[in-house]
Amino acid sequence: MQIAETLNQGLRREYSLVIPAAALAARVDARLAEVSKTIRMPGFRPGKVPPNLVRKMHGEALRGEALQAAVNDGVQQLLSEKQLRPANQPQVDLQGELTDGSDVGFKVALEVLPTVDDIRIDDLALEKLVVAADDSAMDEALKRLAGQSQRSEPAALTYEAKTGDTVVIDFEGRVDGELFDGGKGEGMRVTLGSGQLIPGFEDQLVGAKANDERTVKVTFPEDYNVAYLKGKPAEFAIVVQAVETPVESAMDDEFAKNFGIESLDALKEILKDQLDAELGGLTRTYLKRKLLDTLAARHDFDVPESMVDGEFEQIWNQLQQEAAQDADPVAAQAQLEAEREDYRRIAVRRVRLGLLLSEIGQRNNITVTQPEMNRLIGQEAARYPGEQQKVVKFFQENPMAAAQLRAPLYEDKVVDFLLSKAEITERSVGRAELEAAIEDEDETPGSAHIGHGHAGHVHGPDCDHDHDHAPAKPKKAAKAKAVKEAAPVEAAPVEAAPAEAAAVEAPVKKAAKAKAAPAVEAAAAEAAPAVAAPAAEAPAKPKRAAKKAAE
Repeated sequence: MQIAETLNQGLRREYSLVIPAAALAARVDARLAEVSKTIRMPGFRPGKVPPNLVRKMHGEALRGEALQAAVNDGVQQLLSEKQLRPANQPQVDLQGELTDGSDVGFKVALEVLPTVDDIRIDDLALEKLVVAADDSAMDEALKRLAGQSQRSEPAALTYEAKTGDTVVIDFEGRVDGELFDGGKGEGMRVTLGSGQLIPGFEDQLVGAKANDERTVKVTFPEDYNVAYLKGKPAEFAIVVQAVETPVESAMDDEFAKNFGIESLDALKEILKDQLDAELGGLTRTYLKRKLLDTLAARHDFDVPESMVDGEFEQIWNQLQQEAAQDADPVAAQAQLEAEREDYRRIAVRRVRLGLLLSEIGQRNNITVTQPEMNRLIGQEAARYPGEQQKVVKFFQENPMAAAQLRAPLYEDKVVDFLLSKAEITERSVGRAELEAAIEDEDETPGSAHIGHGHAGHVHGPDCDHDHDHAPAKPKKAAKAKAVKEAAPVEAAPVEAAPAEAAAVEAPVKKAAKAKAAPAVEAAAAEAAPAVAAPAAEAPAKPKRAAKKAAE
């Protein structure tokens, strides 16, 4: 095999490889001898078909197989001899005419992983914000639980509904005197004062009694997410079936038994554990972000464009989907396009941090053990009852998929390692302060944001029913999680392994000058490490903020 480097620019590499005709012919002869032993043909006993006849009938296919194997071996030889760590799937192009008796040339193009020489992790100093699950937090949790399980009971027929009560209504809505699609429904439950309906609708039901008939007049907001209803005045004929009043839940053992817990004290213990876990998650979110921001500020190196392209495409696709669901999709898309380069920079930094964390993990012998990997696969398989064996087999046979599954755990291990080295000072804060600090992180120039309305189909006045449309309140553009610039790229590989392990056969086209399918499917699956974006940082629901990207 002749190998010559034709391009060495940044992280891009290209090589010209030549398979001698004699070497290819030897492969064809070897394959011919192998298949001749088992091939069947009328008039001949098994294994007795003359080789020249086998060659005549199957020579082209055998040459294709031999060429495919030679290309795969050539790519692996290239990676080994040049000690290349591919960042992407090597691209293979056959060169020249494919004729019998001639050498076969092909080009291999790829990007390699950068070498990170100066990793600075020895003097990390971070502040950890800690929130205690105190009595007030416990009381608040009990109130939320009571609210979620609150019962209501029918009121007297003469009772007039107040804010906080629930009315059960039938409704029929008209715009310009015409019943509009989905504007009719029965048995709708509306809690007055909940804000679940468009402005003014619930207010006009205050004072209603069972069996009342009312006419509710409202105007659909200009940002309503059904285009033909935007800004339109509407009139709803309402029949009140019933009025229900809330029943206060007593905080006692009987309350706990509603949840299958034997006593209120036992319920409080469970809630405390949940609160501790929830607050601990918030603390780790903030601490991890500070760690990643610190690492991002300290390290700057070139990253493979192919990895950036993949990361950017993932972010961009999600943003476009959200923009399409915005109350004003045209304006949302226009703002998105104006911030395109900002998101490109986010993708660059996510890739850079992913590679950096992976490099730190490799240099410090951080691994995901086989028992841990088995546990991850088992958890994933449990999500598909009756298909568990197929899921397990899939991950065993697909290195890229297994690496993607392994990546979040590996990333957590690397983060834990870095936190163990850091000088961490603790400061006690309230929950509101911690949440505000996390929110501030989203709003810093280290982030880029864009908000999108949670549009789609708004069915029924409460937006919870599928059978009818609308005086539902349009959902405001939610403050979604930011796409943090500091967040590592979500990519498959996490631990170094020989590139040879990733070799996968792929067909080589026989036509002259045809491009061969890649000889190595994502060699990076084992040789190009990266880690998943931390859940705290992960993505791609950025908030709207004009030009709020890091410089």
